[in-house]
Amino acid sequence: MDSWYWWMLLGMALVTYLPRAIPLTFLEGKELPPMVSGVLRNIPFAVLGALIFPAILYIQEGNILFGLIGALAAFAIAFIRGNVMLVVLGSIAVLAIYSLVM
Repeated sequence: MDSWYWWMLLGMALVTYLPRAIPLTFLEGKELPPMVSGVLRNIPFAVLGALIFPAILYIQEGNILFGLIGALAAFAIAFIRGNVMLVVLGSIAVLAIYSLVM
């Protein structure tokens, strides 16, 4: 095996490990300002939305309404405080019924 494989492996390990280790090392025992804490708390939701939204538009070739109906069902179930599993199963059920009707 060439040496560049090892360098590449080491580089990938560093860029994966450093973003996790630096905050643990330097921020241990310190309280973050409420604004920073609020922003960090919302990052997973923003990333999830950015990953899911394009799939809503392209879930069925040529039928954008199919994805929008599933998204509206998921939003409605989530709005009434359904847990994640209920949101997923509910939107699948709505789309299954919609595909049978259409």
